[in-house]
Amino acid sequence: MMKSLMVGAAISLATTGAMAMELPDLGGQEVVVVTENAYPPLQFIEPGTGNAIGWEYDAMAAIAELINITVTYENISWDAMIPAVSEGQYDLGMTGITIRDDRKEKVDFSDPYMRSQMMMIVAGDEDRFTDAASFAANEDLLMAAQPGTTPFYVGVYDVLDGDEANPRIKLFETFGAGVQALRTGDVDLVLSDSTAANGYVAASEGRLKIIGEPLGTEDFGFIFPKGSALVDPIDAAIIHLDAIGVLDELNQKWFFDYKLGG
Repeated sequence: MMKSLMVGAAISLATTGAMAMELPDLGGQEVVVVTENAYPPLQFIEPGTGNAIGWEYDAMAAIAELINITVTYENISWDAMIPAVSEGQYDLGMTGITIRDDRKEKVDFSDPYMRSQMMMIVAGDEDRFTDAASFAANEDLLMAAQPGTTPFYVGVYDVLDGDEANPRIKLFETFGAGVQALRTGDVDLVLSDSTAANGYVAASEGRLKIIGEPLGTEDFGFIFPKGSALVDPIDAAIIHLDAIGVLDELNQKWFFDYKLGG
């Protein structure tokens, strides 16, 4: 197995035997990438500058250099992203998208570029529950989630009772809106993979914290329209970047060195 580095539960990944793949030259081909810019530290709008930055932007810039593509960016909401990419409106989607079999029916995925574990984010002074079981046991407690996301399904099936219409799940259009509801006390729990969880908690100055044990593991990949010729070149670039340590460097930069909002 190739090396991997745990960084706040984020791991760079690559597949054995694939290092022999040669990096193609796509001759400056224009690639339209769509993202949400709502998922620190993967991709977000930097407070104070308005710049779109993050782990995925840096990774995509490195990929573009390796395989000679010209990247332009568009923005879209999470719930519209997979359908839009599936319909060919964009060449590639990136927003910390969990690789899942049901999504593979609609889009193609790259090889995983990161692994993350699902975490429980609560208010910094939360003392009514300490884990998933004690949250589930208190029927007064509410959870925020985006419909159709991995945190939503983990909340439904791993924390609560398996009822997707459970009124204890309050739905929000964006992950950031759910976190804001947590900050204002409108909900009591937000589930997130560790990438976003660590980013928000680090920036909260003690107003948020992570509790309990990880609820699961998920791999992230870029998405493409079915049959896209970009999948193999980008897979080759991901493997190369992992092999030469660039993914580890990005983990260090965005999970250790960068302080959201400061």
